[in-house]
Amino acid sequence: MTTSITLPASGAYTLANLRLHRAHVVGAEGLSFDTEGFALAQIEITDGKITAIRPAGDASPAGTAIDCRGGIAFPAFVDCHTHIDKGHIWPRAPNPNGSFPGALDTVGADRRANWSEDDVARRMEFSLASAYAHGTKALRTHLDSVAPQEDISWPVFSEIRERWKGRVELQAACLFGIDEARDEAWFDRLAAIVADHRGVLGAVTYMVPDLDQLLDRMFAKATALGLDLDFHADETDDVNAVSLDRIAEAALRHGFEGRILVGHCCSLARQPDDAVKATLDKVARAGLSVVSLPMCNMYLQDRRTDNTTPRWRGVTLLHEMAARGINVAVASDNTRDPFYAYGDLDVLEVYREATRILHFDHPVGFWPAAVTANPARAMGLSDAGTLMPGAGADLVLFRGRSLTELLSRPESRRTLIREGKLIDATVPDYQDLDDLMEL
Repeated sequence: MTTSITLPASGAYTLANLRLHRAHVVGAEGLSFDTEGFALAQIEITDGKITAIRPAGDASPAGTAIDCRGGIAFPAFVDCHTHIDKGHIWPRAPNPNGSFPGALDTVGADRRANWSEDDVARRMEFSLASAYAHGTKALRTHLDSVAPQEDISWPVFSEIRERWKGRVELQAACLFGIDEARDEAWFDRLAAIVADHRGVLGAVTYMVPDLDQLLDRMFAKATALGLDLDFHADETDDVNAVSLDRIAEAALRHGFEGRILVGHCCSLARQPDDAVKATLDKVARAGLSVVSLPMCNMYLQDRRTDNTTPRWRGVTLLHEMAARGINVAVASDNTRDPFYAYGDLDVLEVYREATRILHFDHPVGFWPAAVTANPARAMGLSDAGTLMPGAGADLVLFRGRSLTELLSRPESRRTLIREGKLIDATVPDYQDLDDLMEL
C-alpha cells in the first residue's frame, strides 16, 4: 500500500492540516466543526501516543510538522461482525443461486469436506492480512461451532490471536443454531470451550417454539461463566421473526450485566410501527448494541429466482435505534464465501456502502462512529475507535478532504499509522490460497 507521507523514525512530530470528525475526537477543545462535522486540526504525537489535538495552526507544533494537505483522518477501524473462518472459500464453494438456503447448504458441505486446521488457519491469516492492510485495529469473528468443528476452529483461533497480538485485536463468538442448545450436555461443553478460549457466547436465533427457554439457557450460562453474548437475529423478511424482541426481553428478565451485540435484525424493517416502537424501547432499556451488515444483507435478502428485481434493502432500522440512544454499528460480515461473493474486510468500503444504503448523510451526524467508536464500545474496547490525548496514535489518513471526496474513490493510497509509526501493509495475493481451492 503506497504511503504519501514520511514520518520521523523517533521523537515527536505533528500531523498538521488534517480534518477530524467530531464523532471521533475526545478531550480536545477549540475545534471548529463544519456542517459535515469535520474540523481542521493538528495531532501531536510522541513515542507512539497522541499528546495533543489542537485547531490547525494553533501554537507551535511538536517536533516535525507534516502537512496532511487537508485530508481526513479516522481512528483505526473496528470491525465487530465478521466470519473469517468462512472467508475466501468461494472458488471451491460458490453459492449456486445467491440465495440464503444456497449459502447454508454450500457452506455446510464445504465445512464438512475441507475445514481442517491448516485450511481454517490459512484462510484466517489471509483475511486478517487484508483487514490489517486496510486499517483495521480490532475485529470480532464468528466461528462455526457445530460438531466437530468446535474442536478444530477454536484452538486455531487462539493461536492466530497470539500471532496477531499488537496488530489486530481479535475476539471470537461461537456460532450455532439456537435449537442445538436443547442438547444440554453438548451446549455445556461448547460453552466451556468458549470460556477456555476467552470467547463470546453466540448463536443464530429464529422462531422455534421454545426460543425463550433456549435464550434463558444461554443467558444463564453466560452469567455463570462471565461471558458476553452475540446473536444473529431475524436475518429474513418474515414479519413474524421477532427474536430481537425476545432477546431484549431475556436480557431484562435476567438483569444481564454483560455486553450483548445483535446482528442483522432485518425483519424489523418489515414490521408494523407499533411493534417496532415496542421492540426498540426494550432494546434501549436492555442496553443492547445492534450491528447491521449492509453489503451481505443486500446480497442475500429478497434474492429472487424468477428474474425479478428485489424490492427492499434488507437492512435494519439504525436511524430509529440511534434516536433512542441504542449503540449501533455496521461491519463487514462475510467475505468471498457463499453468503457474500465479494468484499475484502475493508471497513472504509463498509462505511461507503452503508452511507449510500442506509443514508448516513444529510446530515452526516455521528455516523462515522459506526465503524470506530460504536463497535469498540460493543466489543468492550477502551483503547480503540477514538482520537484523544493519551491514547495510542493509531490512525488512517485519507486524501479525501470532504465526505464526497472520501467516499467517491477506494482510497487505495491511504496512509496507515500504528503506534505512531507507518506500516507498509500490502493486501495478500489471491494466488496464495490457490492450492486450497483445488477440489
